[in-house]
Amino acid sequence: MADYALALQAGIVKALREDAAVSALVGARIYDEPPQMVAFPYIRLGGIEPRPVRSDCASAARVTFSIEVHSRPTSGRVEATRIAGAVVSALNEREASMAVTGYKVVRLQWTTQTTARSDDGQSYLALIAFDALLDG
Repeated sequence: MADYALALQAGIVKALREDAAVSALVGARIYDEPPQMVAFPYIRLGGIEPRPVRSDCASAARVTFSIEVHSRPTSGRVEATRIAGAVVSALNEREASMAVTGYKVVRLQWTTQTTARSDDGQSYLALIAFDALLDG
């Protein structure tokens, strides 16, 4: 079975860590699972859902995924929204710059985003959703 999700996850983390605008806002704080005493702001990978694309010629998958931006600023949702914008700029339609070992990224598109106060009442959470097509 092809492991589209893990390959894409590694490519996402690498692309975000190498992006100057994202790094300026969160440094290297991009996690699959953040440490217990994590410093804010940070980015966490959300859900990753691969689905096979049926074809006679090759194996491929459509992968939807989300990225979470966690912020605890005094300026409200502004910081989370700025970081989310940097994430979108780093990934949206940047197929050629996305390195996914063993696969070719055919399509990478931003689909939606929302920013709201977190349940803790102190933080903001921006959720950004993407849709990718991987050929392998």
